[in-house]
Amino acid sequence: MSNSLKKKREMGNMEQTSKKGLTLVFTGDGKGKTTSAIGLAVRAVGRGLKVKIFQFIKSPQRSYGEQIALEKIGVEMVQLGTGFTWTKTPEEHREALKKAWPIAKEAVMSGEFDIVVLDELNNALAIDKFPIDDVLPLNEVIELIKNKPEHVHLVITGRGAKQEVKDIADLVSVIDAEKHYYDEGIPAVKGIEF
Repeated sequence: MSNSLKKKREMGNMEQTSKKGLTLVFTGDGKGKTTSAIGLAVRAVGRGLKVKIFQFIKSPQRSYGEQIALEKIGVEMVQLGTGFTWTKTPEEHREALKKAWPIAKEAVMSGEFDIVVLDELNNALAIDKFPIDDVLPLNEVIELIKNKPEHVHLVITGRGAKQEVKDIADLVSVIDAEKHYYDEGIPAVKGIEF
């Protein structure tokens, strides 16, 4: 078999396997989980894929640089949360997550999008300051991953990814923090964190 025919066959196999929707998890204590998902979203749009992003902790009351940029390329980013867990009452967070989960789940299952990013979902699932499983059941997240439409790529970000999610994901990237300017007293920087 010639090298060019072999290459074409390999490329055909790559394209064939890329039609299967993958589940990618970006987790860890380091900075860059959401940034990785947004980079992936930009790449996907460049290839003509339809992308939707949901954020489970960030609030629609604030402005985010990534949201502004993504709107310019036709990607809707929806904030479904109420902000940092220490800024609102547990009941406010529970109510927000109770409303958020069905919205995100419906978007995934609709098959309308090639990629759905569930940003900060790991953070939400890891909440231990108040009961979470009755408003954001881990078993439903697992079922969504297992039963999503065949072509849909699912990207899940946030610290503290549950082992059950990591076990069924196709890719798990752990982003560690070796050094961070927060430790030197430098607060969130516009254009870097928000």
